[in-house]
Formats: sequence, C-alpha cells, structure tokens
Amino acid sequence: MSYVDGFVLPVPEDRLADYKKMARLGAKVWMDHGALAYTEAVADDVKPGKVTSFPQSVKLKPGETVVFAWIVYKSRRDRDRIMKKVMEDPRLAKYMDPKTMPFDGKRMFWGGFKPIVEM
Repeated sequence: MSYVDGFVLPVPEDRLADYKKMARLGAKVWMDHGALAYTEAVADDVKPGKVTSFPQSVKLKPGETVVFAWIVYKSRRDRDRIMKKVMEDPRLAKYMDPKTMPFDGKRMFWGGFKPIVEM
C-alpha cells in the first residue's frame, strides 16, 4: 500500500494562472524528490452543500474557486522524508511567503492518509 497527502484550498479566479504556475513547479519538485504521483484539480462540478461541501470547507468567497490535490508516496516514511526535502527546496521559496502566495493559506487544509482500497 502507498501513502497519500491530500489538500483543499481556495484560489482567487484572477490568480488561477499564477497558481497553475506554482502547481506545475510543485509537481516537479515533489516528483524530483521521490513522489510517485502528483495531481492538482480545480473545481468543475462542486456545489455548496446544506451541511458541508468543498466550498464551505474553505469558506469560499465570491470570485474564488476550490482546488483539490493529492500526492502519492510509496509509504508514510517516504512522505516524511520527501516532505522535508520539498520544504527545504529553494525552488519553492518564493511561494512560501503568505504575502505572495496565489491563494489564502489560512483557509487551506491538508492531511496524510493510509489508503484502504487501491487498484
């Protein structure tokens, strides 16, 4: 079985091109350090729910969209090793400053998951 990091975040629609540029770089950095797969997807058929939903989870504001992403690793041990290298990688440094991020990092959420079904 593998290990998966998942995250959800709001991105201003007028910053989506900037976010895609950052995401493409992120994919390269994660893969360079050993991730098995890296996917970022933008909301397409995502509606507010009555109790909970992707838009509600990030307190989506007008003019924003939701990004749902996941990274696959061989194991949690690999994830921990790779994440340390990614966080130290100078290629991502300019995106680590909350003032210049193309999204609101305070409304982002993430976590690590042990798959229970894989095909």
